[in-house]
Parts: sequence; structure tokens; C-alpha cells
Amino acid sequence: MTEQVCIDREYQDDVRRLRVQLIMMGGRVETLLGASVRALTERDPELAHRSVESDCAVEQHEIAVDCLCRRILARRQPLASDLRFVTSSLRLATDLEHIADLGVSIGRCALDLCAEAPLQPEVGLPRMATEVESMLHEALDAFVTSDASKAEKVIARDRLVGNLSAQIFCELLTHVGENTQCITRVLRLQSAVKYVERVADHVANLCKIVALIVGGEGARDADNSGDSIRAVPNHERN
Repeated sequence: MTEQVCIDREYQDDVRRLRVQLIMMGGRVETLLGASVRALTERDPELAHRSVESDCAVEQHEIAVDCLCRRILARRQPLASDLRFVTSSLRLATDLEHIADLGVSIGRCALDLCAEAPLQPEVGLPRMATEVESMLHEALDAFVTSDASKAEKVIARDRLVGNLSAQIFCELLTHVGENTQCITRVLRLQSAVKYVERVADHVANLCKIVALIVGGEGARDADNSGDSIRAVPNHERN
């Protein structure tokens, strides 16, 4: 009986450590993304360098999550909700790592753009970046609090990011039409916009997984059709 209690305690400790690792990884990713988008919108090369260099810390958390998941699956053979949490944790870590990679790409774009004159007037990137940062924060909070309804609300905001991306693209085309010499800056800025938009896609995936962990079924898109939110295929991830 004592041995069984010890095994159960070790199992619960492993699950608790896994949850803590995911929360820590999410915090690291949020910090990295915040630094990269501020570097981009505020033209801050120091922040850009910091975001690029901080990716290693995120990778260490992903390794820790992977090791814990494999340990639990191999030694504890979890059932029902615990099995769902462990397998979903691997997917959460993967999407968080992709967001970190995109944050690094945004930071590199910021470094390139900091060396060039800014486009005038400013395009709507700051609003889009702020929206995506807020989505990530809310998604992580939904995971910490096991709040599926909050996750659903974040998914609904993904459409706004797509609309903002389309608006920015139109503004950038206007810049090129007025001054063809700025085409290099426009292309770099458009790359950054696409990276930010893809972060929003991965955040939506995070929320879908949170809903799966909490309720046992995938999140639904917020529109009237009730279609499931589109998972980002592996070949589209960065």
C-alpha cells in the first residue's frame, strides 16, 4: 500500500512538473515575442538582438517537456484526462517552439529594417503586433486557468489579425506605387507582417489544444458555421 502511494505521488509530481515546464516555456515565448515586435515597431536593434539570442532558452524548455512526456507515457501509462493532457502537452510545446522561431524571424527582420530609413507614413503594423501579443497572453492565461471559454474568444480574434494583415499589404503596395526605391524595405516589412500573422495562427492552435485538454474536444471557430479552427499544417510552420 505504501509503495502504491509513493508511485502515485511520483506520478502526480511528474504531471505537476510537466505543467510547470509548459508555463515557464510559455512565459519565455511571450517575452521573446514581445521583444521582437517592439524591436520591429520601435526600431530598436538591441531588443532585436535580444530576441534572436533568447531562442535557446525556449528550446531547453521544449526538450524538458518532451523528456517529461516520454517519461510519463513510458513509466506511468496515464489514462483518460491525464493521457489527454500529456499528449496535448507535446503539441503545445511544438506550437510554442514555432512561435519562438517566428519571433526570432521577426527580430531578424527588425535588425535589417533598423539599418534603413522608416517608411512614411507608418503602416498599421503596431496595432497588428499588439493584437497578436495580447492573443498569446490570453491563450497562455487560458491554459493556466483551464478556461476553455477564454480560449474560444482568442480564436475568434484570429480573423481580425488576418484582416489587419490584408490592410497592411494594401498600404505597402501604395508605398511601392509611389516610390519604387523603397521596394526592398517593403518586402522586408511584408515578411515581418506574415511572420506576425503566422504567430496568430499558432496561438489559435494553442487555444484549440487548451479546449481539448479542458473539455475533451477541439475548439470551434467563433463564426456561425461552427467549422473547426484550421490547424496549421507542418509544411506551413516555421
